[in-house]
Amino acid sequence: MSLLEIRDLNVYYGGIHALKGISLNVDKGQIVSMIGSNGAGKSSMMNAISGIVKYQSGEILFRGEKLPAQANRIVKQGICQVPEGRLIFANLTTYENLILGAYLRADKDGIERDLKRVYEIFPRLEERRNQIAGTLSGGEQQMLAMGRGIMSAPELIMLDEPSLGLAPLLVNTIFDTIKEIKAMGKTILLVEQNALKALSVADNAYVLEQGRITMSGPGKELLKDPTIAEAYLGHSAKK
Repeated sequence: MSLLEIRDLNVYYGGIHALKGISLNVDKGQIVSMIGSNGAGKSSMMNAISGIVKYQSGEILFRGEKLPAQANRIVKQGICQVPEGRLIFANLTTYENLILGAYLRADKDGIERDLKRVYEIFPRLEERRNQIAGTLSGGEQQMLAMGRGIMSAPELIMLDEPSLGLAPLLVNTIFDTIKEIKAMGKTILLVEQNALKALSVADNAYVLEQGRITMSGPGKELLKDPTIAEAYLGHSAKK
């Protein structure tokens, strides 16, 4: 059974049909990437899963059961979204941001254990634990957003454009971290415009174009596809 299953999902914004009957599966322990151009519907899909936007038809199942509509209940179910643009609490410290990630939890020992794990993955966050989050660099803020997500103790972490606006060296760091998070036993749904990186780390991947899934398969297989290479990698795939 898939950890997350989406069946024939349709999302409208007024007269705009943003998602047109998409279906996908995310198996436990996988990294599943979704690539596509701006406006393809990638963030709409994540926001529908998180309960931020309403979907008009279809089903979203988590562990075989339909997800509730309320965002806070979805977090309690074990799903966390790390949003595009990070959306950290700029006036709070790094530590306070991380602790807010555990707002819905009551397991004090578990919170301390996860905080220690976040600091192991992101040593810079421990170094800057008392620094006002808004003064962190862009890369550090992305680390903070991901660390805050881990603090909610999710089974499924959804990452929306984690490399956006970062220098190439920091992009490599973020994708190394994504693999570390997977090694923790987490399942990851990744939306990312850097198709090369997204497909390289993916167990499975989907291509979303104008609200429809047009291709799917193992990430490394899609990397070899000439259509993907031309459209998203900026070169022709090697034969």
